[in-house]
Amino acid sequence: MSLLDKIKESVTFIQEKGALKPEIGLILGSGLGELADEIKNPTNIAYEDIPHFPVSTVEGHAGQLVLGELEGKPVIAMQGRFHYYEGYSMQEVTFPVRVMKALGASLLLVTNACGGMNKTFKPGDLMVITDHLNMTGDNPLIGENVAELGPRFPDMSQAYSSQRVAYALKVAKELSLDVQQGVYAGVTGPTYMTGAELIMLRELGGDVVGMSTIPEVIVAAHAGLEVLGLSCITDMAIGETIEGITHEEVVEVANRTKPVFIQYVKALVKDA
Repeated sequence: MSLLDKIKESVTFIQEKGALKPEIGLILGSGLGELADEIKNPTNIAYEDIPHFPVSTVEGHAGQLVLGELEGKPVIAMQGRFHYYEGYSMQEVTFPVRVMKALGASLLLVTNACGGMNKTFKPGDLMVITDHLNMTGDNPLIGENVAELGPRFPDMSQAYSSQRVAYALKVAKELSLDVQQGVYAGVTGPTYMTGAELIMLRELGGDVVGMSTIPEVIVAAHAGLEVLGLSCITDMAIGETIEGITHEEVVEVANRTKPVFIQYVKALVKDA
């Protein structure tokens, strides 16, 4: 079955649930899925029920789509995402972004938990992503290009809309939130980085490091979606003074940051 046919089957299944046509797609990362509980008149659909969807296997990821209204805007939220390190292909990881686009979304707001490599950052900070470094060694667009989904050679110079970045910083100022901005370095995981690797990534221009987001953003750019990316810095990943970190500790910090994160995303959605 072709990729287009798979997308159509997933879209038809979701539409038959009677959900609103979404304008904004939300991808909610580790410990941040509770934002989906703020969605009004929700339609909840388990990933395992949707044709051709992978299933999230990571602790802290609920594993369902939630469609409804957030701050008066029709949205579709991924309560839990898929990762390359789970054994899925890049095409499978990014399949939900294709479905969001086909359902009608024009803006993708993608979130993640990450490690801070910039020494001026601290755990609990939120960062607006201005650009990324794809250090995964892979790309979800490798293979045959489907012209109906996007161009063979998509431009990534504005993958993170500069207008959306400016808007996000403006909203943060209005809320008196001291948010950071910077470059997200994406790796495959599932191992956390060595000290030498972190120093390398920082020297290359990375401000934070994580194991997600970049594949979805590449496909979003290919599909013509605007992208706004937000990172929750859960730990410091300074190569010279690296300390051990566990996934449970990452989720704990993300949970502590949750109220501010939810407030911020709701404000961004409201005037999007």
